[in-house]
Formats: sequence, structure tokens, C-alpha cells
Amino acid sequence: MSIFEALMLVCFGLSWPVAIAKTIRTRQVAGKSRLFLTVICAGYLCGILHKLLHSPDWIMALYILNLLMVATDLFLVVHFRKNTTAGESR
Repeated sequence: MSIFEALMLVCFGLSWPVAIAKTIRTRQVAGKSRLFLTVICAGYLCGILHKLLHSPDWIMALYILNLLMVATDLFLVVHFRKNTTAGESR
């Protein structure tokens, strides 16, 4: 277990609830990249896989929590972008 790995995940994880709340509140996703969020999800999945295969410990919970938050933000981006596009075509 590395305290620095845990601190990194906590620091990264603090920003996602703020981003999710802003997206829900404003319903605006301009400037958010689906590709970027997908790459971040892939990174967290790689971290989880590493933990499962080489060094399982409690830090894996932080990877999973962060992955769930980024996946939520990605879902909101797809959802609100779809609604925005549908609304503009009327």
C-alpha cells in the first residue's frame, strides 16, 4: 500500500462530485469531452486490474469510487448532449 497512491486518488476524487453537481444543476455539457472521460475511466480500470492481479488492498475501493464518479459524469454528458441535440433540431 502506498499512502501517496491513496492521496492521489483522494485528490482526483474530490473534483468529480463538484463536476457532477454542476452538470446536473446547469444541464450544460459544453466543453466536456466524452473521449477524455472515457480515457480516465480506462485508466481507473487499469488501476483496478493492477490491484486485483498484483497488490489487492483497500486502495482499490478508491479506484472503484473514482471510476463510478467519472462514469456518472460520462453518462450525464451523453444524456444531456443527446437532449440538447434533440432540442435544437425541433
